[in-house]
Amino acid sequence: MRITIDLSAAVRRHAGLGRYAHELTAALVALGSGDEYQAFLHSAGRALRPDPPLERLPIRRVPLDAKPWRLSVLAASFAHLPMDPVIGPTTIFHGTDHLLPPLRRARTVFTVHDLIFRFYPEHHLPLNRWYLTLMMPRFLRAADALIAVSEQTKRDVTALYGIPAERIRVVYEGVDPRFRPENDPARLADLRRRLGLPERFVLYLGTIEPRKNLPALLDAYQLLVAGGEEADLVIAGRTGWLFEPVFAHVRRLGLEQRVHFTGWVDDADTPALLSAARAFVFPSLYEGFGLPPLEAMACGTPVVVSNTSSLPEVVGEAGLLVPPTDVAALAGALRRVLEDDDLAAALRAKGLRQARRFRWEKAALETLAVYRTAVEGARP
Repeated sequence: MRITIDLSAAVRRHAGLGRYAHELTAALVALGSGDEYQAFLHSAGRALRPDPPLERLPIRRVPLDAKPWRLSVLAASFAHLPMDPVIGPTTIFHGTDHLLPPLRRARTVFTVHDLIFRFYPEHHLPLNRWYLTLMMPRFLRAADALIAVSEQTKRDVTALYGIPAERIRVVYEGVDPRFRPENDPARLADLRRRLGLPERFVLYLGTIEPRKNLPALLDAYQLLVAGGEEADLVIAGRTGWLFEPVFAHVRRLGLEQRVHFTGWVDDADTPALLSAARAFVFPSLYEGFGLPPLEAMACGTPVVVSNTSSLPEVVGEAGLLVPPTDVAALAGALRRVLEDDDLAAALRAKGLRQARRFRWEKAALETLAVYRTAVEGARP
């Protein structure tokens, strides 16, 4: 098969969707299945290329940035105009970025990451919300095969759009082998120096945007500070949309000296950053999968996460789960991990075992099976 995978989110480093596209494609190529892989990218005026080990893949490039490309897909879909000449000759086109151009000569696979725009519309930019509301049902109906990244996402798709459950294959994301405990004191000291990290800290890693529920985390952290906790809070990750209230809330609580923003952290430093943290906290209101807690567990860091959406699937019994809007419960869970060494050790051991269940090689094998089902032409 000739398989074209949308890597646009990966080259733009769009957090979860980009990581998914890159890691899955790398694992697919590594299988050595004899299939031919090609990257699809939309970019105007920038010769972007995927990161290693995908930098040598053939590229089908469209000279359009995100908004013009989305509008082109919308117009072609409503006009029933196939976009095969744009995508080029291929057996399979895999839409990984919540976009699926209408194609006539190729089979299509569409990954649904989440339906956050339906559950928390106020946390999406209006144009993005409008586009997904209009186009998501069309993409779901048009695809020859559907992948959901969690059972929760599969249930949401079935409940909200009436897609038969048997049409959706759940393929969990994985953990790259580089995510493992970092115990080298020199490496950890160098990371602390370069990122300005305190010696003892709680870590959040992810995009800074409303659905990540960071104001509640800050309120919970203030309770810890008021109770005498010495650990600082580190918030790592780039800003998304509607991020300004988070920085304003830090100032309002007077926590400027205790809360540290690192900005984007290079992928090569992420395992060490996770390993250096005393605890990892992820109070998100909704996640289609939740890769950061999984990677934290793989690095041997105790995790405290929300008990909502897909996060219980990912964490299982290996972390502390709390209602994301219960500030006192969130503070209490963090306090337990920070103060109870036996609990922290137990969570580390459970987390390492839980993380071993999720592998990109397994995701690639299951995705390849979806491709072959799509080519056979019979929807399940």
